[in-house]
Amino acid sequence: MTAVAAETAVEPGLYDIDAELYHSDPIPGGSLSSTGARKLATECPAKFKYWLDHPEPTKPNLELGTAAHKLVLDDGPELVLVDAARWDSNVTKAEVAAIRAEGNIPLKRAAFDQVHAMAAALRANPEAAALLEPGSGVAEQSLFWEDRGIWRRSRLDWLRNEGQIVDYKTTKSANPDDLGRMFHDWGYHQQQEFYTDGGIALDLIDPELPMQFVIQEKDPPYLVVVTTCDQVARDIGRHLNERALYTYAHCRETGEWPGYLEAPLTALPTWVERQYA
Repeated sequence: MTAVAAETAVEPGLYDIDAELYHSDPIPGGSLSSTGARKLATECPAKFKYWLDHPEPTKPNLELGTAAHKLVLDDGPELVLVDAARWDSNVTKAEVAAIRAEGNIPLKRAAFDQVHAMAAALRANPEAAALLEPGSGVAEQSLFWEDRGIWRRSRLDWLRNEGQIVDYKTTKSANPDDLGRMFHDWGYHQQQEFYTDGGIALDLIDPELPMQFVIQEKDPPYLVVVTTCDQVARDIGRHLNERALYTYAHCRETGEWPGYLEAPLTALPTWVERQYA
């Protein structure tokens, strides 16, 4: 399927649509995304509902990651070099605004060279290059499926031909010692299970081929690590997704999106209690 209109009913399936349409949520009545499930796992329903009703504009500091995705996956907005000495002049501001208005990404010379160096470093990594080899899969595919009366959706960076999901992340540190904290903070264990659910529901993936994360540092020498969640992380991610699905379904049904629970008594962190025990 190559297109879907927001005003029409959507059938479960794999869609090749642009990111803007995907993020606008073309499901009549709404759907729960992987990002939404992660927010519901860490925020109260009231904050989730506010985020849902007030989409955040794309932040310029996130454009570097999007630009790297464009070069690595060969899909996404065009990269436009704005080779001006300063970006605070009215002329350059207008040029940058026009580029963004067209859906493209303006980059300073340093950032432009950086993302090209990152792409080259990734291609020099045998494991990452094999997973993301051009022709071995398709980029930026959107999944929509129903689960117990709730529509769910996800957008895959890369779906390999043999049925394996690959996700590309840029980060400050790809040191294996830091990955556990990063996966926890960003909910990547939830993301893996959310994407896997969609792939299995739509018969798109081989369950024996776990989703792979290609993690790349944003600073030279742009080191790359390929990893996947262990079973404990996957079990926790699945539990958090189930809780998010239940909360989402309950709040939709009741029309109530509560804030924080009452806290008549507040305890200190456990490490403080241990210190004074």
